[in-house]
Amino acid sequence: MKIIELTTFLETLAPLSLQEDYDNSGLIVGEPDATITAAMISLDCTEAVIDEAIAKGCNFVISHHPIVFKGLKKFNKKNYVERAVMKAIKFDIALYAIHTNLDHVLEGVNAKICAKLGIKQYRILSPRKNTLKKLVTFCPIQQADQVRAAILQAGAGSIGNYSDCSFSTPGTGTFKASENANPFVGERGELHREDELRIEIIYPEFLERNILIALLQAHPYEEVAYDLYPLSNSYQQAGAGMIGTLDKPINEMEFLRFVKGTLNAKVIRHTALRGKNVQRVAVCGGTGSFLLPAAIAAGADVFVTADFKYHEFFDAEGKIVISDVGHFETEQFTQELLFENIQKKFPNFAIHLTSIDTNPIKYIF
Repeated sequence: MKIIELTTFLETLAPLSLQEDYDNSGLIVGEPDATITAAMISLDCTEAVIDEAIAKGCNFVISHHPIVFKGLKKFNKKNYVERAVMKAIKFDIALYAIHTNLDHVLEGVNAKICAKLGIKQYRILSPRKNTLKKLVTFCPIQQADQVRAAILQAGAGSIGNYSDCSFSTPGTGTFKASENANPFVGERGELHREDELRIEIIYPEFLERNILIALLQAHPYEEVAYDLYPLSNSYQQAGAGMIGTLDKPINEMEFLRFVKGTLNAKVIRHTALRGKNVQRVAVCGGTGSFLLPAAIAAGADVFVTADFKYHEFFDAEGKIVISDVGHFETEQFTQELLFENIQKKFPNFAIHLTSIDTNPIKYIF
């Protein structure tokens, strides 16, 4: 299999356009047309992971965190980033990262945390904005259903729990075909009036190319008229964090102990308990303090995440219990998530989970 086959699949799971502006997801080292022999999956890409990939005959490493986050100006082996990248290049190992784009999809990193903690009926905690667009096109009435169906099939028309959403209004289109045209209706050189439907359908921007291809292939006109409008509506199927409910209420300390054991955490830093049962839980893999206001607004009893600073714990103000489990601990099952998805799509492809503990944080008990 070529690299591009696997990366194309990964980017259907987590489109690159959903990553944060500061991120560096995607193919970092390697050529898209190169052949993959086997792949190694890891949370972090370190020199030890590259060594393990070499030992196991893997020439493709997929990590959650990008090894290159900032621009590299020199390659002198002065730090672990330079050493890892240089070794990957030397041994012809491709490096790929699937970071905040995988954080932001409905069945991504945070959904995996929810599954581990038994959180049901989960939804995106902070839906993404400026991701939706609207397609408006004009089509003869007789062909409108086939055109609409093609656009919907390409991924447009989903609003929350509803699919195949569209809106149509009738009208009259006018045009005059030139002598070089091959009109579907009307005659060359004559003004033609056609009863048409105006079809409106929303879609996430990352599907735009596929949707336009579907439109142009299904539409009967030689020249297809369409408009694309950016929308500020929230996109409920992508964004940061998750919130959901447990099957039944549970004591706060009992829940924190359950989280500690399930996520293999060495320690949990938390705010004062409120003396209330826990049933509504917010989660965010990795750094999640920016989502605290959203977790409180959503009525979460506990917010399971990582990387809270000292003064940020005060912001709970007795409205919620912050449960800081650790960055590695909240994201460790991302490896499992990727393994399951790739194995399901490519059952005969060799995939390995790293045996290296890449967590840089150690504890004294």
